[in-house]
Amino acid sequence: MEEIKHSYIKVNELNLHVAETGSESSPAVIFLHGFPEIWYTWRHQMIAVAKAGYRALAPDYRGYGLSDIPSKPDQTSFLDLVKDTASILDSLNISSKVFVVAKDFGAMVAYRFALFYPEKVAGVVTLGVPFMRPNRPVNHQPLPEGFYIRRWMEPGRAEADFGRLDAKTVVKNIYILFSKSEIPIAPENQEIMDLVEPSTPLPSWFTEDDLAVYGALYEKSGFQTALQVPYRSFSEKVESQKQDPDELKVEAPALFIMGEKDYVFKFPGMEEYLKSGEVKKYVPNLEIIYLPEGSHFVHEQSPDEVNQLLLDFLNRNKCQCF
Repeated sequence: MEEIKHSYIKVNELNLHVAETGSESSPAVIFLHGFPEIWYTWRHQMIAVAKAGYRALAPDYRGYGLSDIPSKPDQTSFLDLVKDTASILDSLNISSKVFVVAKDFGAMVAYRFALFYPEKVAGVVTLGVPFMRPNRPVNHQPLPEGFYIRRWMEPGRAEADFGRLDAKTVVKNIYILFSKSEIPIAPENQEIMDLVEPSTPLPSWFTEDDLAVYGALYEKSGFQTALQVPYRSFSEKVESQKQDPDELKVEAPALFIMGEKDYVFKFPGMEEYLKSGEVKKYVPNLEIIYLPEGSHFVHEQSPDEVNQLLLDFLNRNKCQCF
């Protein structure tokens, strides 16, 4: 990772870590991670886009990775992450439009950023999670009480579950669970961490060295902010001053990459939402690409394939940056 440099940007009294590679004069691509990820999840994509003539930026959200932990993690919001993203770009004097690439709940940050700052966005790419209409209650009721999101929404439940293990093992277990095609659901007498046997190996594309990077940084940050955003912030209202809250649309060019073996594909209503075209009511310029063998971590599982799809999109829409 010698090509990637690291810096800190002061935003609202917090030092936010940003990994970066590529020329400062090139069109910028900002990568937003999900959970249980950090900037490092984008290592393959950052190098690829920089070599193709783009400037790659990958921040750690506040409370994640190498960034400072807010004084009140349980009050962190999606809006904080959106505003932090804008502040990072402003601090780096990036005035041209940027491409926003996001994974997992990062898609919610990316699309809210596009709603609040359309003048800053050349295009949006998300993986694993599409545009989900804000201000519509997230309905997890069709899924059992042991559904991992329902468990982690409950204050104290995940803290107690995770607290039995070191951070590295927590990340390992979540990577194993989220790499499967089945939705993680625990029986009534088990916690989510109990779903993984200690002897279960990592996915073949995720090494012990990779896990060590994640483990060290979650040991530093803990999981309190990560549990607040996303899991305890899904009901947060989005009120863009630029659009009617009931008619929110993202007009920028967009790409959604979904692994057909991603467990999120099995969320109630997800397949219909995508394949019926309903999602395009809100993102009219959206292209959807399915990868038959792709998991929830398709960008780490199949980096060459994802990199090519990403570069094709960036190159087709580069003119949007100027």
